[in-house]
Amino acid sequence: MDKYGLIGYPLGHSFSISYHNQRFADEGINARYYNFEISTIDDLAAVISKNPELKGLNVTIPYKQKVMPFLDYISPEARAIGAVNVIRIVHKGKEVSLRGYNSDVIGFTQSIEPMLESYHKKALILGTGGASKAVAYGLKSLGLESVFVSRYERPDTIQYEQITPEVVQEYNVIVNCTPLGMFPKTEECPKLPYEALDERNILYDLIYNPDETLFMHKGAERGANVKNGLEMLLLQAFASWEFWQGKE
Repeated sequence: MDKYGLIGYPLGHSFSISYHNQRFADEGINARYYNFEISTIDDLAAVISKNPELKGLNVTIPYKQKVMPFLDYISPEARAIGAVNVIRIVHKGKEVSLRGYNSDVIGFTQSIEPMLESYHKKALILGTGGASKAVAYGLKSLGLESVFVSRYERPDTIQYEQITPEVVQEYNVIVNCTPLGMFPKTEECPKLPYEALDERNILYDLIYNPDETLFMHKGAERGANVKNGLEMLLLQAFASWEFWQGKE
């Protein structure tokens, strides 16, 4: 039986394990998906050596960037983004080759594209982690200019206190890549001038639990078009399977 899995720390509840095992059952695929909670990326070698049936991995926080030096091949998109969240494990005799890809960018791009209108030219990306880099790459591929927003003074970012009503009208696509508002802390949301939003704004939240975050709720109250990250998750999980099957 083939094995697939997820590496990260901590893992807790995982969308991936339930999605992939359900898919394997529904489609009669002789495989199982497992969580591999590793406290350091150096444990990746042990995971692979102890599981010779392992054909592919997903990668989550905090290893999307740290895993890259361990890979034998990185796709151009993943290299440009600077983050890998899918690894295909290729066995050739006793040799094992690790190939890295990024399915976040596929899931996000396919999910947000139908929401975009001609007046959506600029975007704010809240957060600076691995997912935010995939979002920036995806937005650029769709023709949008984007700016990263951080709580801290960092190169090539602006800070929340610099986001005025005029900014959210000009940068009318806002993507939340932070954990603010995620269950159980559902009363939290990014600090923005929500009163300046209108129907020309898109508020896209990578969070999918709860279904409607406070960030989304405040946007919807002002007529903004809002969406959570569930469809992105489904699309990127499907893309992971394509990569594992060598259909890249």
